Amino acid sequence: MTDPPSTSNFVHQPVLAQALLTALTPKPQSHYLDATVGGGGHSLLLLEACPDINITAIDQDPKAITAAQARLSSYPQQVNFWQGNFSDFRPGDLKFAGIFADLGVSSPQFDQAERGFSFRYEAPLDMRMNPGQATTAADLINTLSEKELANIFYELGEERFSYRIARRIVAQRPLRTTTQLANLVAHAVPKRGSQKIHPATRVFQALRIAVNRELDVLKAFLDLAPDWLEPGGRIAIISFHSLEDRIVKYAFRDSLLLNVITKKPIIAGPEELSLNPRARSAKLRIAQRLQE
Repeated sequence: MTDPPSTSNFVHQPVLAQALLTALTPKPQSHYLDATVGGGGHSLLLLEACPDINITAIDQDPKAITAAQARLSSYPQQVNFWQGNFSDFRPGDLKFAGIFADLGVSSPQFDQAERGFSFRYEAPLDMRMNPGQATTAADLINTLSEKELANIFYELGEERFSYRIARRIVAQRPLRTTTQLANLVAHAVPKRGSQKIHPATRVFQALRIAVNRELDVLKAFLDLAPDWLEPGGRIAIISFHSLEDRIVKYAFRDSLLLNVITKKPIIAGPEELSLNPRARSAKLRIAQRLQE
């Protein structure tokens, strides 16, 4: 078992940073919404490019808010923090020149063993982005029926051995730790030749999405966000798997308020991938509010 790294620091390298900056091109005296501030990397990039802007920064993880406050402390008057899920945010009469969101789990969240996002470390099956919410991954694993678990693994993780895994879980539960679940999945599915990913990767992804209702809240946010943009304002969303990317793609395409800028998503180039391998799955889509 791998020893977990220190949890004292929340340091996250933002992906597709230059592409996002180019997409938004911050303008003085304008207001921007960072819907998933994380460690504050993308917001810092905008502020360094144009210090005379204002940012509303959202995150449901209190540790992320604390880290972003520290990272953006040189701009105390320009950043207003709001803790909560972006689908619950309401700006009132405020309109934004740009809205952006990085939908990925941040590196510190994966690396902090106690959060339960990763099977690299033995930890409780938690996976909550907001530690204040009630339902954990252990709750789902130990209470849902075989069919309900199989549907989660198949629909949210695209795991083709979903029923086999669900059957094994129901037979062997209660399961309490990440390593218990990962080992069970590894023994439940056939060997797949030279595997590029751990056999439990899709199951962990599916559970995380289910615990945090990630696809539902993303749909709700994308339904609201175009109306928060000023005419000509842009929305830029970075997603990390096909389920998210598909939702973003169709939300942009079907909105009566938006013009799609990226017909195909922007992805990381070789130089960024060499510096930040976690950017390999990142896809950036951009749309612009129509002029009224």
